[in-house]
Amino acid sequence: MTQGSEVAAFEKEFSTLADERHCIAVEPGSSGLYLSLLALGIGCGDEVIVPSYASETAAAAVRLAGATPVFVDIEPQTFCLDPEAVAAALTPRTSAVVPVHLFGHPAAMHRLSALAARHGIALLEDASQAPLAQIEGRRVGTYGVVSIFNVGEAAVATTADLRLAVTLKLLRDQGHDAGPALTVAAAQAGRGVLEGLVGATARRRAHARFLNSALTGVLVPYVEPGAHHVYHQYTVRVPGNGRPDRDAFALALAARGVPATVTISTPVHRLAPYRSRVHLPQTELVAGQTLSLPVRSGLTEQELVRIAAVCNTLGGLL
Repeated sequence: MTQGSEVAAFEKEFSTLADERHCIAVEPGSSGLYLSLLALGIGCGDEVIVPSYASETAAAAVRLAGATPVFVDIEPQTFCLDPEAVAAALTPRTSAVVPVHLFGHPAAMHRLSALAARHGIALLEDASQAPLAQIEGRRVGTYGVVSIFNVGEAAVATTADLRLAVTLKLLRDQGHDAGPALTVAAAQAGRGVLEGLVGATARRRAHARFLNSALTGVLVPYVEPGAHHVYHQYTVRVPGNGRPDRDAFALALAARGVPATVTISTPVHRLAPYRSRVHLPQTELVAGQTLSLPVRSGLTEQELVRIAAVCNTLGGLL
């Protein structure tokens, strides 16, 4: 059994975090965005603007729906879609834009939503990494015609449009190729994550504040004025000669017991299934400089002090 009271309870509980929007639970990964594109009638012949500095999820969902992903550059400080780059990439075939709230920092939604409305294109938010994040006092996931969140082993598509919600549920229950039906176990796990989400987010933000004040030798995460960063990952930039220095820094951290992660080593537009020739200088620059340090909610003060001390020692050698 894949649907039932547990899934319905998870959807109802999540709606309190999404301004009471309609919530449709699906499997994580590309399925929520894929179903959203199908529900909006976006497919063959359409173009969908996505970031390349992100996971492959958005681009894969666009391709699965039969549309063409169009990669545009990011703002180098926030790591999120650059609205000016989006505007420059618009064509008569553009049907949607998918901003990704990467690492927990919100994209420039006020500008992107105005742009989408002006040109009559759909705005689909990928808020997988950003539950509870805000921009200018408004939660992410409330701007898009559809927004996608990940919660533990579950994912949720949210929308304020009742007809669209009904269509999404019908598509989910028909079991499309993305395998979108959510299991009871995943719904139960999702409810568990929701129960502790506020506290876990507050602890990650506190850890980030400590690291922001303690780290030297690396560029700590930028926070746009008016933004509420939830630090799904704590991603720093390593100055120096780009990728070689960043990779050496990550290896040196790991050798000293600090598990740093290079989350996005290769931008999506350079992966084999896409191989776009588009020029994205900020994406290329950031992909060669960034790595993520531990910031999970369960870290102790002693662990945080050690992370900062090791980073500062190594950073002084760059």
